[in-house]
Amino acid sequence: MGLDEQREEREVLKSIFPDEFTDISDTEYRISILLDVINKEEDESKSPTIILQVNYPTAYPDEAPQLEISTPPNAPKYALLDLQEDRSRLMEALQPTIEENMGIAMVFSLVSALKDSAELLVSERQHAAQALEDVQKAEAEEAENRKFHGTAVTIKSFLEWRAKFKNEMEEEEFKRKEEKEAEDKKKRGPREEKKLTGRELWEKGLVGKIEEDEGGGDALEGIHKLTVQE
Repeated sequence: MGLDEQREEREVLKSIFPDEFTDISDTEYRISILLDVINKEEDESKSPTIILQVNYPTAYPDEAPQLEISTPPNAPKYALLDLQEDRSRLMEALQPTIEENMGIAMVFSLVSALKDSAELLVSERQHAAQALEDVQKAEAEEAENRKFHGTAVTIKSFLEWRAKFKNEMEEEEFKRKEEKEAEDKKKRGPREEKKLTGRELWEKGLVGKIEEDEGGGDALEGIHKLTVQE
């Protein structure tokens, strides 16, 4: 294809992209591509625009055109598309189209392929971000539900709880009894020594001892004193 054929393709492209086509030289031009992306309702970001710059080699279309991908100057940054990182991936996505159309005019097909690839890349990232948001939301809801539902009770956990509760109750009861006994003892005061009756003194064999200690009379007189009169 000579220069005349190249000019013919350019005229066709200008008619298809009247506002997007910009001449640079006889063999070079650029086409702006507005991506069709659907943002979330709360996302007010404008759809991104990318630029495909085409430079015809002398042997085009038997030789692939020289291509560059860029963004418009001062364009706002779009969160889900960064050409500094994504340029090589988008260029690779154009290779099958170049190989399939070698020998015929291919720029329109390249523009369509680039648009589709970029929109697919944005869509994949939107879905990934939504999936991450859904997981985080589900985890937050699960954590919130655990506050109200508590830990699920099993037979094992119930038996462990019951044994622990029983031990705590027994310890508390023992402590309460000790405290009560200490309080009762405090109220009673010192214990008075009980006085023995005469009979209890006799049964315990303390009568003779008492008389000897007192040193009064002989033992016989003491026995007569304790004799029960009939």
